[in-house]
Amino acid sequence: MSHNSLVHGRIRTLLFATFALFGVIIGQLFSVQVVRAGTISERAANELLRTSTLLAPRGTISDVNGVELARSVAAITIIVDQAQITDPKLTAKVTSPVLQMGESELEALYTGKLRYKIIVKNAKPAMWSKLQSAIANYNKEVLKEKNGMTKRVVGFFSERAYVREYPTGMLASSLIGFINHEGTGAAGIESSLNGELSGINGQYIYENGAGTVIPGSAKIRTEAKAGTSIRLTVDRDIQWVAQDAISKAVKSSGAKSGTVIVMDPKTGAIIAQASAPTYNPSKPIVGNLDIIRNPAVQDAYDPGSTGKVITYAAALEEKKLTANSVYTIPYSMNVAGSKFSDHERHPTQRLTATGALAVSSNTGAIKIGQQLGSNTLYKYLTDFGIGQNTGSHLPGETPGLLTPVSKWSGTSLPTFSFGQGYSVTALQATSVFATIANDGIRVTPTVVAGTTDASGNYIPAKDQKTKRVVSASTAKEIRKMLESVVSANGTAPTAAIPGYRVAGKTGTAMRFNANCSCYSGYTASFIGFAPADKPAYVVSVTIQDPKGMHWGGVLGGPVFAKVMKFVLQSKHIAPSTSKLDAYPLTEAELLKSTRAK
Repeated sequence: MSHNSLVHGRIRTLLFATFALFGVIIGQLFSVQVVRAGTISERAANELLRTSTLLAPRGTISDVNGVELARSVAAITIIVDQAQITDPKLTAKVTSPVLQMGESELEALYTGKLRYKIIVKNAKPAMWSKLQSAIANYNKEVLKEKNGMTKRVVGFFSERAYVREYPTGMLASSLIGFINHEGTGAAGIESSLNGELSGINGQYIYENGAGTVIPGSAKIRTEAKAGTSIRLTVDRDIQWVAQDAISKAVKSSGAKSGTVIVMDPKTGAIIAQASAPTYNPSKPIVGNLDIIRNPAVQDAYDPGSTGKVITYAAALEEKKLTANSVYTIPYSMNVAGSKFSDHERHPTQRLTATGALAVSSNTGAIKIGQQLGSNTLYKYLTDFGIGQNTGSHLPGETPGLLTPVSKWSGTSLPTFSFGQGYSVTALQATSVFATIANDGIRVTPTVVAGTTDASGNYIPAKDQKTKRVVSASTAKEIRKMLESVVSANGTAPTAAIPGYRVAGKTGTAMRFNANCSCYSGYTASFIGFAPADKPAYVVSVTIQDPKGMHWGGVLGGPVFAKVMKFVLQSKHIAPSTSKLDAYPLTEAELLKSTRAK
């Protein structure tokens, strides 16, 4: 083979190899740009994309007039990717003035390998805007330097958040409750209706370039759905008056706690529910955690003389007595080997049933209870809702305690007859009087007037369940008898309201102390309604463990009068036009009135 032939052969081989290489390159280009272009673009995009949670705002809680009691306000959670921060000390120096945190504290937060580290939770949106501007301005300056890229501040991201605000502060906090650090209802309405109030979180995506969010890249993948808003039956102004009145009463009497409930007996709507002491739901709860309890439904106590209303109503319904039935009322009497007595010593008296109720005689109630018998009294106790939840659906509600008749002892009937030995909540006790005020029909209490969905559609709450407990005539008779309690000869003249007929009952019960499993201290209460001839509202006042004076009429009566007077005026309830034709309180008065006729 000649030299030229060898050279030409090598050239042909080289050209063939070159064309083959170009063919491979062209094939790869075709594969990348045509066949696999979509896949590669998607992979590149995915490497830039980040996914983040789009938090949903929690529903608003408002009063019956739409005044906001709890609301969610937009906020920003500032986050860093520690792995992207090459110089924590420098980054801390740049961001410290905006974040209002010490440089050493921030340096520690920026140091590490965590891809998600919260720096500021629930910051105001303005802080995030200022931080972005500060970082952008700094990076703009360092890019002018020779090694500017190595000094850039990167790795900051944000997530939309919400802060729960309670505009009225401590007002109705025991009813409304609060949310925990995870944004979940932890007490009150916030807890019991958490499912409705909580929205459904969404998602958004954004592009991450060189450790920062690429402006304009954020896109919503799944829209967040706002929570349902709750409109309560509570009236803010009445709530304020109730809160002020019970707070002052608890403080002046040195009591452990106190509760006021205002209720519409016809609808079951709770117009106010105030407790003292109380707390600010916007601030962390420290110390005694019992303060976050709702005593209106969570604290059970012996009702004392307010429970006598059930005994008297049952006896009237069963035709065991009339308002003018006369009883011999001793100071004390023995039943089943135990001695029972009235609160204050007195000679044996001849009183009408109305008179015995007016002076709140224990021995008189025992005699009426004996006429009824254990089974009948138990039936009416349960019919009035004792020993069972009210149905209000407030969190932590206790049914109280009512022992079955099969477990009653010889002293149970006399004890239960005057309101000791079984326990109720303030809401249960209020419901008993609301039943009497509503012509004998018990209506399930409620605090929810309606709901508003994310689209703004308002849906009124359904009517509450009802149950007839006693006849309208019995209820009317009891109401007239209870007016004597507020008279000058009754136990609560302090509950009287000029211009209105008022009916009610005092209670001064021995208080069960769980610490010693014994009775110590008292529960003072007054529950009433007005106008007595045509009841519009019921107000109950309960004061636990007052020091010194402990009579229900003295402590609860003035609170009742202050709250009820405001309720009647604010709801434009006209004064009473008819006068009470009062029942006689003593046998002597009865005989005198009979002769006069």
